[in-house]
Amino acid sequence: MKANLIHTGHVLDGKEILAVELTNTHGTYVKIYNYGAIINKFVVKNIQGDEQDIVLGFDDIEGYLSDDYLENYPYLGSVLGRVANRIKGGKFSLDGKEYTLTDKFDGNMLHGGVTGFDRKMWDIIPTIDPSLTMQYISPDGEEGFPGNLKVILTFKLTDDNELLLDYKATCDQATPVVLSNHSYFNLSPDREDTVALHHHRIAASKYLEQDNTYNPTGNILPVEGTPFDFLGTKLIGADWVTGEGYDQSFVLDKPLHEFALATETSEHKSGLTLSVYTTEPVAHFYTSKNLLVKEGKGGATYGPFSAFCVETQGYPDAVNHSNFPTTVLRPGEIYHQRTIYKISHTSILS
Repeated sequence: MKANLIHTGHVLDGKEILAVELTNTHGTYVKIYNYGAIINKFVVKNIQGDEQDIVLGFDDIEGYLSDDYLENYPYLGSVLGRVANRIKGGKFSLDGKEYTLTDKFDGNMLHGGVTGFDRKMWDIIPTIDPSLTMQYISPDGEEGFPGNLKVILTFKLTDDNELLLDYKATCDQATPVVLSNHSYFNLSPDREDTVALHHHRIAASKYLEQDNTYNPTGNILPVEGTPFDFLGTKLIGADWVTGEGYDQSFVLDKPLHEFALATETSEHKSGLTLSVYTTEPVAHFYTSKNLLVKEGKGGATYGPFSAFCVETQGYPDAVNHSNFPTTVLRPGEIYHQRTIYKISHTSILS
């Protein structure tokens, strides 16, 4: 595997935005920015032997910084934190104290607040092996969260076509921590308008009931007999509600923090399968209902349902639900999450 550092010449918050390309012996490569820890490219060879970029994004860093993109902001490829997904009402109580967070979405906190980890400059840490390790220190009070939080994130591309994301975090005050990645995937070689014809399965027999603001109610329900049943492989668009798609948290069928398969997605023309493995208890499946990006890669327009996200994470809004596994990190503890995106040609259709 090789790692190549790229200078962009753009400076933000007094630091240069850099990119690192990781390449394996099969010619698979990923490109990651230290701005937002964004996965900009994930290029693989499809079953025809053609190179194919399976993630949405921009040709260069300018796209991620443009006013139009930031106004219709979908978190393309970025890391989410300090808390991914929602905290209802932007409030929570911890150890007898109430905290009020920044309002991001309809009165709720979304993906870390107004300026989450997705729009921060991360420091690249030198490593011996050809991988990419970055660090971000979130100060006490940032977006309303208590305590200083130190996050170290390592990206590694293996010769098995696995992109590993390894997160570690420590704190000096008790604070909720839910980290995730928000890459948008489309496995079609001709980038079809929607991912409705991708085949998908989720290793989850239960899902989190949501209210009309997409916040969990606290109820954990069976997927059986609902459009959320992906225990057997089916087309993503087979049971979705037209105009809505999926924006849903699934509770994975595995012990808490055990590393296991979460989802598999295949597309027949490319012959590609994306398998997602994680230590996290929840996979949030989003089919990009609200996506609208102009001038993406090659001038492409990315519209609703043109990609899917698998956001591996702790239970959303767990800090407000005592029946959910805790997402609170305390001094002396280490938050550790591992997620792998694995590409193969062994289709789940066969």
